[in-house]
Amino acid sequence: MFIAEVVGNVWGTRKHASLRDRRLLLVRPIDPLTEAPLGDATMAVEYGTGAGPGSVVLVMDEGGSARSVLKDEKAPIRAVVVGIVDAVTSGGKVKKYD
Repeated sequence: MFIAEVVGNVWGTRKHASLRDRRLLLVRPIDPLTEAPLGDATMAVEYGTGAGPGSVVLVMDEGGSARSVLKDEKAPIRAVVVGIVDAVTSGGKVKKYD
């Protein structure tokens, strides 16, 4: 799992049947305290969180677990947004997100 910022939406005119009616988001890993980017953006399936561009989210980045969240073992996914982050506490520091 990692914390990321949603940096965009992904649209596709054709999707695998298991992704129909699912929103696809572009997420970029960040340092949760400084918000500095930590890597390249990747696509993740949004799972009922209401997340969108600008949201700071918790991403499950393991195919088998991501498919379990969607309850579809044949879904062609690796990452799924499982929550919106309100705050992070680490080493006595607290970072709150709007």
